[in-house]
Amino acid sequence: MSTEPVRVVRHTDGVVEVRLDAPERGNALDLATAEALRDTTAQVAADPGGAVLLRAAGDTFCVGGDLRAFAGRGEGTGAYVHAVATAAHTAIQVLHELPVPVVTAVRGAAAGGGVGLALVGDIVLAGRSARFRLAYTDVGLTPDCGASWFLPRLVGPRLAADLILTNRVLTGDDAERWGLVSRSVDDAELDAAAHRTAAGLAAGAGAALRAAKGLLRGRAGHGLGRHLVEEARQIAALADGRAAQDRMASFLAARDRARTGNSRTQPREP
Repeated sequence: MSTEPVRVVRHTDGVVEVRLDAPERGNALDLATAEALRDTTAQVAADPGGAVLLRAAGDTFCVGGDLRAFAGRGEGTGAYVHAVATAAHTAIQVLHELPVPVVTAVRGAAAGGGVGLALVGDIVLAGRSARFRLAYTDVGLTPDCGASWFLPRLVGPRLAADLILTNRVLTGDDAERWGLVSRSVDDAELDAAAHRTAAGLAAGAGAALRAAKGLLRGRAGHGLGRHLVEEARQIAALADGRAAQDRMASFLAARDRARTGNSRTQPREP
């Protein structure tokens, strides 16, 4: 059994897995875990493979900050919490800026900072057992790990305020309906579905996927006009490449074969 709270698992299909691996603590973020997450994501950023899969060992994704580690520090509490948040935020930023697609698999509780960590994925799969709860104001704190940035962009300001201010709980199915996650699946299927999704992306048109992700991320302050210019630049640059040209030719050939096959089975007009 690993003693590291965060691990990297490199799969032969091009998927690089970042695994929270402290299930006995609900994968809570104390300083050691936040720093391990920071260092691990930096390692992944240097060689992200074709896609990154973020998941957690055990029945809980991440319960957020480790309140047991926060408590009892007196005047040093703020400095400790700031250090945890800073390390975790570096990891969130790195994951958000990875050029390859990121798939997140969420099982069980995603609370506090665990919500922001879950939502950093480009594609987020949630088990039906998933329970999303911000919970910050219950302990007199405010959101971190990007939760207050991701939520308004995903569900809109009204629903984000509801989640943050009332701490209501969303199930995996609720999260899909609200737009927090891409889709919810049965718990027994979660790991396989998430890995299959990541592997499919890793096997896809890498340059196109990276460019498409860049367009989805956009740039702060860019209006539609500048974004359209960037879209035109990206698609033209890819179209000049051999990979895109081969894929277009293959697509057209397959469509022609399908059309020819269908015409052979159609009755002739008299």
